[in-house]
Amino acid sequence: MKINCLIIDDEFLARDYLKAYVEKLPFLNLLGDFNSPLKAIDLIKSGKVDLLFLDIQMSDITGLDFIKTLDNPPNIIITTAYKEFAVDGYELNVIDYILKPFSFERFLKAANKVLEKIEHETNPIQRTYTNQTETSLHENYLIIRADRKHYKINYDDLVYIEGQKAYVTFHTKSKKITALASLKDLDQKLPENNFVRIHKSYIVSVKHIESLEGNILEVNGLHLPVGKSYKSDIEKLFGIG
Repeated sequence: MKINCLIIDDEFLARDYLKAYVEKLPFLNLLGDFNSPLKAIDLIKSGKVDLLFLDIQMSDITGLDFIKTLDNPPNIIITTAYKEFAVDGYELNVIDYILKPFSFERFLKAANKVLEKIEHETNPIQRTYTNQTETSLHENYLIIRADRKHYKINYDDLVYIEGQKAYVTFHTKSKKITALASLKDLDQKLPENNFVRIHKSYIVSVKHIESLEGNILEVNGLHLPVGKSYKSDIEKLFGIG
């Protein structure tokens, strides 16, 4: 599978190292790089672009404002030095939000998210099978049926759950499992003392929460956005609400 991508960043050096990272991944095909989103509009509207690596602070228009102008945006990974816009980015359904300067490993993690998403959407065999997936919740663990297996995940080992349209991904410290499930349904059924909804796309384990800075929650070393409507619940956990 080839994922056609664009790089949009007004800094030459940023575009240069992103191009070097893209060239390392055989599933990425770079269609071009631009110093302004306005120069990429025609190519994006052509429908040939699967993925944008998009900066936020640019002279012509910000990356976030540019996303809002697109009727049918491709998958987007935000690449920026400004962490304070993370929540706004996730509210626009970006796939990932990575802070400059970032390592190749962090870049790879973000790119793999897009690859997995596209594979779920385009692989008919996987979609047919995944539609048979079932998730059952028990007192101290849950059972997930996926990939022709039944997985048992103890609540203590579950770090966070990520919603992806009709699918959710269960993240533990050692693995992640994607299955057909409803994040809303899980939010209602998971033990409320153990898990908390922080965003329309995330449920996290209270046990693994480490810190809160503004609208960014640190969970087991990861930085996840806190949605505006969930902020008060998170502040109460820290005794600041």
